[in-house]
Amino acid sequence: MAITKGAKKAVRSHARKRVFNVRRKKALHDTTKTVRDAIQKGDTDTANKELPTAYKAIDKAAKRGIIKKNTANRTKSRLTKAIAKVSTK
Repeated sequence: MAITKGAKKAVRSHARKRVFNVRRKKALHDTTKTVRDAIQKGDTDTANKELPTAYKAIDKAAKRGIIKKNTANRTKSRLTKAIAKVSTK
């Protein structure tokens, strides 16, 4: 357990930050999963409608350091590519 006063404060701070990070990561996964499920079903209208929400969650996660910037760009690219692939069929 934390011994010094500063270490105890750091434990409290990390606990607070963890709540926000978990919430942001869950939003990221939920929105991308919604888009992927729509793509899987072939529902391009829903996928295109949910894409901006997914972009927003991905960008916020990258901004806060939950995921790296390149990971965010790669995820967005793959989602867009998947929608384009389904819409051409």
